[in-house]
Amino acid sequence: MFGAVPLALVCLASVSAPAAAVTCAAPASIGDGWDIATPDASGFDAAALCRTLAAVAAGDANLHGVVIERHGRLVAELYRSGPDLSINFLYGLWHPFAADVAFGPTTRHDMRSISKSVVGLLVGVAMQQGKIASLATPVLEFYPEYASLRSPERDAMHLEHLLTMSSGLEWDEGSLPNDETRLYWDWTPYRYVLSRPLIAVPGALWNYNSGATAVLADILVRTSGKPLQELVRTELFAPLGITDWEWVADPHGRDLAFTGLRMRPRDLAKLGRMALDHGQWRDKQLVPAEWIAESLRP
Repeated sequence: MFGAVPLALVCLASVSAPAAAVTCAAPASIGDGWDIATPDASGFDAAALCRTLAAVAAGDANLHGVVIERHGRLVAELYRSGPDLSINFLYGLWHPFAADVAFGPTTRHDMRSISKSVVGLLVGVAMQQGKIASLATPVLEFYPEYASLRSPERDAMHLEHLLTMSSGLEWDEGSLPNDETRLYWDWTPYRYVLSRPLIAVPGALWNYNSGATAVLADILVRTSGKPLQELVRTELFAPLGITDWEWVADPHGRDLAFTGLRMRPRDLAKLGRMALDHGQWRDKQLVPAEWIAESLRP
């Protein structure tokens, strides 16, 4: 429900990539905390897996990286070349003629809206730590400076509605320019989100809303007293052994909570394995199991 990342196979792309050779795509051993297993030992038909990955490498599918893990061990990984289109490219702040990147095990890739899933995981951690008392808390209670926005109708918008993108706020992420564009450039982005017209009772209508994630991340910062990057590093990435990552900021220096994360596909697979193991990594509970279960509930 809250967008956790139950991924055991990670495929990343942005535009068409040229063909590349593959020799059964054995994972690299780079000391990043992953154990490596052979396809046979992991229950795969090794020859069939090799044929499949060879077809991917030779094809024209829009893929930059494929990472396959099973039972907590890497089985195969395959990378190709292609343009590295940072989210800033969308807003004209990235070189339009940047050379293709030869992606590999140590190359970061744009995660785009997977960033939202990471924010959702952090909300679960904050709940467990008592930093956030209840998902039924009205969102505007975290913003006393926006008292002029409060009304019985807006007070019915709770944290849960931001997590489920059912706030009832008017929001458009269609063709540019749109509300996400305004969110990127606005000097007061959280007020911009929370002052949008209410077009539905909170909880009644689903509508994709990057602004909801921006507000959630700001609430995490407000309730913890720590920057978003410090929170994700201490609560998730450091325990997972994820050290090479970046969270892109907007022109005002604020982390783009809804789209700015850049990390290695191998590290994204760690988040997936943690979710598949009910919030655990190497027998350490990082995210409450109940939160993971609720995140995956239809």
